[in-house]
Amino acid sequence: MHSKPTMSDVARLAGVGTMTVSRVLNGTVRVSEETARRVQKAIEQLKYRPNQLARVFRSQRSQTIGLIIPYLYDPFFANCAHAVTTVAKDRGFSVIITTTNEDPDTEYVQAEQMLQRHVDGLVVIPAHRRQSRLTRSMFGRTPVVAFDRPVSDPAMDVVLVQNTAGSRRMTEHLIEHGHKRISFMGLSRRLFTINARFLGYRRAMQDAGLEDDAYFGCDSQDDTLQMVQQKLRGPNPPTAFFTSNTLASRYVLGALVSLGVKMPHDLALVAFDDFDLADMTSPPLTVVRQPAQEMGRVAASLLFERIARGELPQTGNRIVLPVEIVLRRSCGCKHRTPVVIH
Repeated sequence: MHSKPTMSDVARLAGVGTMTVSRVLNGTVRVSEETARRVQKAIEQLKYRPNQLARVFRSQRSQTIGLIIPYLYDPFFANCAHAVTTVAKDRGFSVIITTTNEDPDTEYVQAEQMLQRHVDGLVVIPAHRRQSRLTRSMFGRTPVVAFDRPVSDPAMDVVLVQNTAGSRRMTEHLIEHGHKRISFMGLSRRLFTINARFLGYRRAMQDAGLEDDAYFGCDSQDDTLQMVQQKLRGPNPPTAFFTSNTLASRYVLGALVSLGVKMPHDLALVAFDDFDLADMTSPPLTVVRQPAQEMGRVAASLLFERIARGELPQTGNRIVLPVEIVLRRSCGCKHRTPVVIH
């Protein structure tokens, strides 16, 4: 059994001191190209792997951040994650990604494990808001930024979007088209974003003197299909649906297609959150577009600012990003190309 090659072995083979090898690895101090090349060649020859943990203890930096999100099968969360990893890569950091499946206990354990791995900071889309157990104090000196949903601790930085305002504006647009029976089709109201969007929808309905009608339970294709059928066969069927996010949109669209509903002739459909094929549906889907990439980018940039400064706030930043209304044709608009309202 060969013992693992050490930094001294690399130094010997390259004909330099261990300090020089360390400098090449850390990139902290400039060394000549010729020396760097010799060291790199020795590293490759010996298949030397630097001991990350030893490095952490020496420098107190792991060059790693943690990213905790509910799940990756929602394209919105995947887009956010992509933006965070892009920013990290640009800064020379790697990212450990883990998912909670909306379970606050899992989230707590994952956060603990991240801290044990000496991450330099954490970016989190928290699990159900009122149940998330994450607090500023549990992270000690490690900075943490929440995004998409807030946490209950005001000392934590958070990046959000205009959920309520965007939803209200979209509902008003349907009302302008003459719709009076608009159903809000959503995931759980316990989710901060879904509840905020429902409140915007309800406010617009109330302002217009209309009855709100919401269903929270678009958790699967089957449940959604049953509910859509029930609503459309009722005594006062809705003339429009407003879906709360990408997953709900996918299930409601699936239900309408399988029931042979023609949009917007039989029923108008609008959605919160744009997704890849929204402009390919028949007809193209009118949406509230939230800046997923931008939100991930802002959250990660804020985290790196905290890491660089090494200071933690008494009161966290609260950044709210604007949304856009993208009018396509599923709402009843006749535009040949999408119209974007800021």
